[in-house]
Amino acid sequence: MSQIPAVDPDRPFFLQNLLTSIAMSKPGRWFAINVAARVDPVLMKLTKGRISTFFSAPVVLLTTTGRRSGQPRTVPVLYYTDGADVIVIASSFGRAKHPAWYHNLRANGVAALTARGRSGPYVATEVADPDERLRLYRRGEHLYRGWRDYEAMAGAAGRQISVFRLAAATT
Repeated sequence: MSQIPAVDPDRPFFLQNLLTSIAMSKPGRWFAINVAARVDPVLMKLTKGRISTFFSAPVVLLTTTGRRSGQPRTVPVLYYTDGADVIVIASSFGRAKHPAWYHNLRANGVAALTARGRSGPYVATEVADPDERLRLYRRGEHLYRGWRDYEAMAGAAGRQISVFRLAAATT
């Protein structure tokens, strides 16, 4: 098993402002929901996590077990690291419902992650402490400022966006 590459949300990635502006636009959000979410799992599997439609953004393939189907489900998500742990935010683009992978992680708690040619098994924990959740969420906003808008949109629908901490599984 190899460690997922570290991502510091306080250090901008190549073309971060441009990609964030595009992703936060109506066409960009539509593209992310309707195209990237379908294309990236295939593209990233073929390239071992090295290439995605958001080519320079820190994207990880998150593979969970479907809570109803029992089948593997793979989705691309933005991530950053906090120490050795991988942090993912279940924003679902600010929609009223949690993403399917949120329910899968809550039901099973294990996942496989793949990014930039590295992959491995991880154990996921939903961050329950409100202060820690807020700290991690605010850190994530340095990576992608669109999460601010998503938080407001989800909140208006009565949903709090969850944050997950994934630790490398020990074998």
